[in-house]
Amino acid sequence: MSLLGGIRPPIALLSVLLLALAGITALTMGRSGDGPVPKAVLQSQQHFAEDGAVALRASLDESITDLNRTASLFSAGRPVSADTVLDKVGNVYQKWRGSAVLEITSGKLLAARGESVPVTAIDRSELAREDGLRPRLIRLDNGETRLLTLALLSWEGRPQELLVTTSSLKFPGVSLGKFRAIAVVDAKGTVLSSDGILAPEQILSDTVKEASAASREQLDDFAKAAARKASRDPSTTKEPGSGGYLGVSGSLLGDTVQGDRALAGYASLTGSQPGEFTPASELGLNVVTLVHITDEGVHVASLAFGLLAAGALLLIGGLTVALLLGTVQRPIVRLFLESRRLTRGDLTRPVTVPRFGEGARIGTSLERLRRQLLGQDDDVPAARGRFGARSLVAISGALLLVWCIPLVLFVNRAGGDVTVPQQMVSDQRERTDTLADRLRRALNEGHADLTAVGTLVGDRTEPGQITEVLDRTMAEHPRYDALYVLDENGKVVARSGGDVHSPSGKGPSDKPLRVLDDAGKKPVIIGTAEIPGRDGAAVVGEFRVDFLNSLLKRPGLGTVRVVDSDRKVIAGNSGYREFQKLPGRIDELADATNQKVGMAAKPSGVLYRDGAAVQLAGAAPFAGGGAAKELNWTVVSWQPASGLAIPAYQYQNRTVLAGLLGITAAAACLGWLHIVVVRPLRELARQAEALAGGDRRTVLYPRHHDEVGAVARSLELVRQQLQGQRHQQRRQGGAPSATAGAGRNQ
Repeated sequence: MSLLGGIRPPIALLSVLLLALAGITALTMGRSGDGPVPKAVLQSQQHFAEDGAVALRASLDESITDLNRTASLFSAGRPVSADTVLDKVGNVYQKWRGSAVLEITSGKLLAARGESVPVTAIDRSELAREDGLRPRLIRLDNGETRLLTLALLSWEGRPQELLVTTSSLKFPGVSLGKFRAIAVVDAKGTVLSSDGILAPEQILSDTVKEASAASREQLDDFAKAAARKASRDPSTTKEPGSGGYLGVSGSLLGDTVQGDRALAGYASLTGSQPGEFTPASELGLNVVTLVHITDEGVHVASLAFGLLAAGALLLIGGLTVALLLGTVQRPIVRLFLESRRLTRGDLTRPVTVPRFGEGARIGTSLERLRRQLLGQDDDVPAARGRFGARSLVAISGALLLVWCIPLVLFVNRAGGDVTVPQQMVSDQRERTDTLADRLRRALNEGHADLTAVGTLVGDRTEPGQITEVLDRTMAEHPRYDALYVLDENGKVVARSGGDVHSPSGKGPSDKPLRVLDDAGKKPVIIGTAEIPGRDGAAVVGEFRVDFLNSLLKRPGLGTVRVVDSDRKVIAGNSGYREFQKLPGRIDELADATNQKVGMAAKPSGVLYRDGAAVQLAGAAPFAGGGAAKELNWTVVSWQPASGLAIPAYQYQNRTVLAGLLGITAAAACLGWLHIVVVRPLRELARQAEALAGGDRRTVLYPRHHDEVGAVARSLELVRQQLQGQRHQQRRQGGAPSATAGAGRNQ
């Protein structure tokens, strides 16, 4: 018989699966939430560090790109003095702490601005190498670390000059809240810069001094541990296909001090695309965050419930298997043996007939056929079982559902009073604020680029040269959909990229950033920067909405939307309709967040409870300076708490999973049994009754090589014997006697 066919394999597999599920239920049902800190809080710290790493990498890469592009634009124009270069750079960008220009050949310092630039740390003999102009980290005498960025200034007929800037490794706009610290760490685990821990001059008491020293010591320990973990290959730190952050990231659990548990998140700087390396990601930097929370492990599971559920499954599963063995398997095996006995010629004993179902019908037919082979009168009444094999399988499935359905729908439900750690609400608020600041800075950087282009174009550049500058800017910055220059009458002088959406016949707007409706199809974000000396002409850039959407795609924040001052959607991290309104409560949150508290509006975080539904939400208005502040945009985010790794929801999910596994096992095994055994058995019962009723022409073919198929083959042999008897009777001209019939078949 077939290895996987027959009545035994489905029932045996069902028994094994039910035993395994009972063991899993007993071992795992009572273990949810046993850790000192909910897993959701640890994951949130990991995402917080990833946000910091993304913001730092984007800021450093933007700074490096801006310096190189500025130097290229200067080099493409007329020669200017070093002081002019630094003055224009300083007017457009306020991101560098210090800047200097020196002559490469002689090493002479031509001009300097801001803090002292350590030009002596630059080996001018190595600048001609392929990586000679790479950014580098410099340690100052006071212990601070600076990023040194280099770019060439080249004009025909003049010695090459080196434009050098220094910038600190400070996080751009990462919202820390009240009890969090964040640090930049090198590959060796040395803290290069940190925020959130009080400086010595800010400490006013011995208690604060001790807490600050303990936090700094804990941060140093986390930095070393994070550096070791971040040195691994990112592909080895994640589950296959899990996606998420492209670099190495994770969370760390620290010691408990005075009831507060230290947690850390870490993330390495990495490119925005798989396999992409940027100047900032090649510096070998990592980001580490530190936060202290109250050490309160939440225990919501009960080992007794797991044992009780496993025991109930064993009882119900035992009844189910016993039912299948007693009412389906044994009758079929008995029919198989009885049919083989008839084909061997043993006709002396009556056929043992099962009591009900298809087995009774087939057994009765075999008994009638036995009597027909003996030449006796066929006076056995046809059997009609009230309960067939299909009904028995359905009853077995219903028994298993008695255990599965309550677990899936009713047991261990996390209601509306589920405990959500306050840290999760704070993290939702702070991460939303960080995202709002990142979006604002990206728009400010875009407007600064337009200003730089306008300043460098000046009043003497020809349209053809302007187009080259625009093309170069488009190639270096993916944030723009179109770049063009408008004269004072609104005529396009030069352009690069897509279609122009500025109203025709109108001069450049006096607003640095604005949003056009574009006939209700999509928002068009337009930045405008005046060109000095061109009588009202301006450089105009149209930002890609997809670029803004890409900035919003952060894991662990749920749904993110950017809304304007009327709270209409401008951008989002998932599917949305342009200019649609926010959901009711979220719209109210965005409105309330924009109400000034003191001098300015503040970010807010809320935990909504509506029956059994619990939702985290955060909102943050554009704060800080720059051209983007006038947009009055707000970033909002929300997500259901049920999607977080909170103990109550983990316990619920494990309970539901156990029920679903039971349903899957029952459906698979009983479905297999129905297809392979029950359906052929019902058809065989019909054929057996037809054969016993006198149908000698229909050939019986077995569907499967199993017990039912063996009975079908035996019936076919009986059919052939009966046909042989009829042919012999016709040749002899009479009916055979009972004794003769019995003798021929022995």
